Amino acid sequence: MPEFEVPIIEGVDVSAEGGILRVSGPKGELKREFGVSRVKMSKKDGKLVLSVDSERRKDQALLGTWRSHFRNMMTGVTKGYACNLKLIYAHFPIKLEVQGGRLLIKNFLGERSSREADILKGVEVKVEGDIVRLSGIDKEKVGQTAANIESATKVKGFDRRVFQDGLYVMEKTAPPEVS
Repeated sequence: MPEFEVPIIEGVDVSAEGGILRVSGPKGELKREFGVSRVKMSKKDGKLVLSVDSERRKDQALLGTWRSHFRNMMTGVTKGYACNLKLIYAHFPIKLEVQGGRLLIKNFLGERSSREADILKGVEVKVEGDIVRLSGIDKEKVGQTAANIESATKVKGFDRRVFQDGLYVMEKTAPPEVS
């Protein structure tokens, strides 16, 4: 019977009940529902124990996936995640504006209408000159917001080798600690 033991980081509270994993820490709380009933979760001696009754490779791979999700959740509630995007333009000056749950990209390639990118709930967006900084506790939401912004500035109908304007992921880091 394969099983993984993942140590719980100090300052993090974990509860695993009925396929729902809740992780809370100093930065907030994350909840994730795992729909597969073959994998069992339990908390023992400051560790989260993931186990499965089967020897199938698919089930063992699922254990590894769940372990990674749990580690990402612990890192998110303790340190958080950040992503920096760089604004590149050569033809027309681009203006960026955060408006509610959207990032407005104005004057992209001289277009009259502005392009929009969805900002997922729980992700903070700051525009500092030609850098867009994303931060949040959920790794998947931060990454998906960065992908939304990149895809909103995809150049269509022009030669990509010439028109390289857009917003591109520059780096993915943990945000600096603010005291």
